[in-house]
Amino acid sequence: MENGISKPLASVVTDSAVSQGLRAAGVVFAGSALVAVASHLSLPLGFTPVPLTLQPFAVLLIGLVLSPQLAAATLATYLLEGAAGLPVFAPGLAFGAGLAHLLGPTGGYLLSYPAAAALVAWMWRRTARGFSAALASATLGNAIILLCGFAWLATSTHSSPRTAFALAVLPFLPGDALKVAAAAAIARGLERVRRRQ
Repeated sequence: MENGISKPLASVVTDSAVSQGLRAAGVVFAGSALVAVASHLSLPLGFTPVPLTLQPFAVLLIGLVLSPQLAAATLATYLLEGAAGLPVFAPGLAFGAGLAHLLGPTGGYLLSYPAAAALVAWMWRRTARGFSAALASATLGNAIILLCGFAWLATSTHSSPRTAFALAVLPFLPGDALKVAAAAAIARGLERVRRRQ
């Protein structure tokens, strides 16, 4: 009788674990697709090798709606897809596709995404989940993206800090402020819906 009870229970536990794993994989791939779509909404700027894209918005939103582990896994998957040559990075850039794109002038931004999203998720989950907390979490995540992009561009192009700041940070501050606010507002709205349910 003990065997008769434990076998169905083990089967239920296994089915539940498989179901959770499949759901997590679906979330990861859907999130990476969101970042890929956001990367294609880009505007090249003639004075800098860094295009204006919606990628940071997608990264911050993923951090605000997923757990730290899922957020990091989603952005790591996105980078792996890009490194494998899938068309998930911003198009039309002269420094190549796949791994070459990751090692180009925008590599610092891209490589920061998993850590930035995980940090946003970690911070957001340790607050009361109000709009100001979402805004603060997203602002810190965006600062990490900009800092890594700045450091990478300065190093890869042998630019002075002042020049790198003018190319990698300054042009993006107004747009990034809007992206941060939009991601925070959406996350707060989703949190309200979740609490009502």
